[in-house]
Amino acid sequence: RLVDFTSAPEKARETINDWVSDQTEDRVEALIPEGAIDTWTRLVLVNAIYFDAAWLHPFEAGSTYQGTFHLLDGNEVAVPMMGQEESFAYAEGAEYQAVELLYEGQELSMVILLPQLDQFDAFEGSLSAGQVSGILGDLHPEDVHLTMPRFTFDSSFELAQSLADMGMPDAFLYQVADFSGMDGSRELFIGEVLHQAFVSVDEAGTEAAAASAVVAPAGSALDPDPPIEVMVDHPFVFLIRDIQTGSTLFVGRVVDPTGP
Repeated sequence: RLVDFTSAPEKARETINDWVSDQTEDRVEALIPEGAIDTWTRLVLVNAIYFDAAWLHPFEAGSTYQGTFHLLDGNEVAVPMMGQEESFAYAEGAEYQAVELLYEGQELSMVILLPQLDQFDAFEGSLSAGQVSGILGDLHPEDVHLTMPRFTFDSSFELAQSLADMGMPDAFLYQVADFSGMDGSRELFIGEVLHQAFVSVDEAGTEAAAASAVVAPAGSALDPDPPIEVMVDHPFVFLIRDIQTGSTLFVGRVVDPTGP
């Protein structure tokens, strides 16, 4: 879209933020802060994604209770804990458990990666695409008794320094960056990279506005093996993925479900 950065940078900022807000159902309302766009700005590249899905197996709201979540510093917080017993895809290793929760339609899922409490920093620090792929490949159906917190949070990041540290410093340097494929010159360089995310998980699903559920437990005359216990009562990593393509849509860490 054409906007006037030179004579109306604030109006351009408002236009971009309004578009992002519309695309994310008002969950990301101020992606670009005041001052990030000025008369020297020449273009802004923006993308937005909005995700709203109900669980294939919703949690029964009446089963939610006030439980304890253990923080990395040894403290504890009280948080609503959801629980259910269901057949979930499950995997485990020496230092972690993993469980996959399908959304309706069974095309998308959330995967919870739960390292041992004293192994969280090491697990997160070593987490790679290859390791995640290996964990996903190990998932298999198991009867799981899952307990996990309800949580809602949003986060904002300025990524310029992080991206430069990861190996692309030239893109942020005037007349060193080469975006000549866009404008035919060496005038363009990246000034800011801004990212903002919102995630809400409850009994009905992820960012679910409204939902209802009927739970009908099944019984058997045989004594089944006891379900595997997955108690998500300490920091964990989650990802939301497209199952068919293998694309990760969101990835995050929850170290305090009550925090911002």
